[in-house]
Formats: sequence, C-alpha cells, structure tokens
Amino acid sequence: MDEDISFRKVELTDFDGIFELWNTVPETKRALNPVDDSFEGFSRYVNRNPSTCFVALCNEKIIATILAGHDGRRGIVHHLCVNPEFQRKGIAGTLVKMAETALKNEGIQKAFGLVFKDNDKANSFWQKLGYTARTNLNYRNKSLNENIPQGE
Repeated sequence: MDEDISFRKVELTDFDGIFELWNTVPETKRALNPVDDSFEGFSRYVNRNPSTCFVALCNEKIIATILAGHDGRRGIVHHLCVNPEFQRKGIAGTLVKMAETALKNEGIQKAFGLVFKDNDKANSFWQKLGYTARTNLNYRNKSLNENIPQGE
C-alpha cells in the first residue's frame, strides 16, 4: 500500500469529499438516494455511529470510505467505496477490518452488507473476506418518504 495513504474516522466536514467520491463510482452512485445520502442523512448516520465510519486519504484527498453502524444487535456496512485509481491496493480490505474492529469494540458479533447481485467485483471481494450470500432470506424494502425510490 502507498505510504501516502492514511486512515481516520469520518468527520462531518468530510461530506463533500465523500459525496464527490460516491458520485464518481458508478456502482456506488446507483445506490444513492436524495434523502439518506444528503448532508442531513449523512450527519444523522455519522452522529449515530461516530466510531465505526472511516475514510482513507491520499495527500489529504478522500480516496475511499466505509460507513458502518449497528442497531445494538447487528452491524451493517453501507457504502464501501474506493476511487477506481486506488482499487486493488488493499484499501477496501483495511477499511473493512477497521469497521469490523470498531463494531466488535461496541459489542457487535455479526455484520452484514448489501451488494447488488450484478456487481460481480464487489460480490467477489466480500466473499474473499468471508461474507456469505444468504439464500434463505428475502430483502424487503419500503420507502417511507416519497423522495426515496422504492427500488427494484
């Protein structure tokens, strides 16, 4: 991994850089919605999960991020995203380990993430990290806000 890459917890002032990153990666951009991924939604999430969200920086520019949190029982990974120029350098794996450690430190024993079925690269990545695909569950979704699409 490049020596210029550093990691730290997410700060609210990181939103613009994170939002820019999310919008430059098509696989992440398609998962965004205008409410939860606004500054207000981001702030609510980070304030609720201040020790489990991280960024990677290169020369002070955000090049990767992971938002992870929990409900007191299960952990969830949201928006693991790495700038394509920095992929395949171990950054995503480092962020996942940091988030898993932070979740364990908060008493969380199991975590999950959501990946689009057709995102082969991401599904392969998560499988290599030991995350298994659950075939005995259906993911059900209901938008409680008319500004958030229901999804497929």
